[in-house]
Amino acid sequence: MSARVIASTTISFGLVSLPVKLYSTSELTRRLSFNLVHQACGTRLKQHYVCPQCDVGVTRDEMVKGYEFAKGQYVLFNDEELNAIEAPKTDGIEITEFVSAEQVSPVYVDKPYYLGPDKGGARAYRLLSAALGETGRVAVAKYATRGKQLLVVVRPHGEGLVLDQLRYANEVRSFSEVPIDEAEVKPAEMTLARQLIQQSSAETFEPQRYTDEVREKMLAMIQQKVDGREITVAPAEEPKAQIIDLIAALKASLSDEKARKPASRVVPTGTSQETAARRVTRKDGGRKKRVAGE
Repeated sequence: MSARVIASTTISFGLVSLPVKLYSTSELTRRLSFNLVHQACGTRLKQHYVCPQCDVGVTRDEMVKGYEFAKGQYVLFNDEELNAIEAPKTDGIEITEFVSAEQVSPVYVDKPYYLGPDKGGARAYRLLSAALGETGRVAVAKYATRGKQLLVVVRPHGEGLVLDQLRYANEVRSFSEVPIDEAEVKPAEMTLARQLIQQSSAETFEPQRYTDEVREKMLAMIQQKVDGREITVAPAEEPKAQIIDLIAALKASLSDEKARKPASRVVPTGTSQETAARRVTRKDGGRKKRVAGE
């Protein structure tokens, strides 16, 4: 199933115009939600809007939008006025500068989108992707849409392009606000930490290995109720003893990680490692030869 187009727009850099389409990077997954139901009859409840001042219910055609300019005081707007004060929608992503990819911290990234070439834009699309990849840079741009002006970054992704919607600087807290106590890292602790990281390292990230276990468990328990079976709650697991000694915790982690890995080849009982090694043969020049030492 092909991806659904969210919007069509144009990327402009210099005198080049590149027509593109935006696609969602996420697969739509229905969120697990629970509704409020009348326990007596099992009917879903409806929500009503009530004016606390007049103490009456209010229907949709009686509602307007308002902006609170002072405590409890609102200025009201109709649809035409709202359209007038919103930022004008533009059909272009205007690139303002190119910066090194590492200059854009991940904390600024709000939401990513895939970009694909629109009709007639394949050549310029591939050119921009290849040029960004070769120079190690990303394109910072302004994108006005749906009453908002977005700060975005266009970056290479394989042979294609990805658009990252960014947060503005005033929307990101400084890390200096995070309190960090002073502490000394000992060389022995660093050695063990490096060993643990090395032992648990993988060559590539494989996201398909991970699933939402909480969601799967919830779905299974919901199905139990649908089937008319009661949900039984297992007793809470007793908390494990806390290891205060950092060295001891790192060593315990290393031992636990080793236990999870597949066992090495087992040597038959009564056979030493050296004897077993001597029995290994190899091909050399078309003839089998004993390993040296036999």
